[in-house]
Amino acid sequence: MLEQLKNKPILLDGGMGRELRFRGVDVPETIWSAGALITAPDVVRQIHMDYIAVGADMITINSYGIIRKDLSNVGIADRFGELNNLACHLALEARERSHRNVLIAGSLPPLRGSFRPDLVGPIDEIESLYQEQADLLAPHVDLLLCETMSSAIEGRAAARAACRTGKPVWVAWTLHEDRSGHLRSGEPIAEAVAALEGLAVSGFLANCCAPESITQAIPQLAVAEGDWIGGYANTFNPIPSDWTLDGDKDTDGLLSLREDLNPERYADHVANWLSAGATVVGGCCGTRPAHIEKIRALIDGGISNRP
Repeated sequence: MLEQLKNKPILLDGGMGRELRFRGVDVPETIWSAGALITAPDVVRQIHMDYIAVGADMITINSYGIIRKDLSNVGIADRFGELNNLACHLALEARERSHRNVLIAGSLPPLRGSFRPDLVGPIDEIESLYQEQADLLAPHVDLLLCETMSSAIEGRAAARAACRTGKPVWVAWTLHEDRSGHLRSGEPIAEAVAALEGLAVSGFLANCCAPESITQAIPQLAVAEGDWIGGYANTFNPIPSDWTLDGDKDTDGLLSLREDLNPERYADHVANWLSAGATVVGGCCGTRPAHIEKIRALIDGGISNRP
């Protein structure tokens, strides 16, 4: 089905975690994804359906925060497989009820904290954890999305595990707050792409960073010569380099949102990405169905990524 969408940009969905909070789902930040699956599965399904309704071509299952370490911290590690499967089935149900044959992506997230290349750990150790999750998701999804990868090693570990499933694989890196277009590790995108050599990765993206960073990154992603390139930004204010969810210091906890990225302004950034050659666009944390609806109108109105 991916091949059938090559005539125009693929539109991803928007954020899930902050959208759950917008809708009144109050779960611990450390297990927001798993917590919502347990306490508010109907809301998770409805968010998927709302993104489909406004025109998304692909939705991403709510598996981003299903991490063994975090589940262990709250005593529910034994529900790891159950929750991954539930995340898949809610997305599948949303597609069925919406009567649109959208693609479904399985999310493989950072395992030791988002935006923290210093916490990634040894590649062999995290790769085995990625393999466990990839094997659970693969039977239910159309592709595997290794997202918010903060370093080349993190991206390679996730991609290597995902590729073994035989599903199409995309890798999305989160970029530095200096808006250089480099990864949060400081590595240039070219090095991150080179780390994937020999792997059947067909999409190279940037995500969960400032839209201005993605604008800088699109020409660098284009050099990767993947079948698909693009990005989906967050609407956060700059994220501290030592940010965590542990609650031990001032840089912990819920991140604040920018006031200048309403749907119209966000779509202006997306228009720049499309003009620079992006073939995949969407939204990450803080974007809502209204943002995706605006991008749908932008794409359908004639913005093209083709010469």
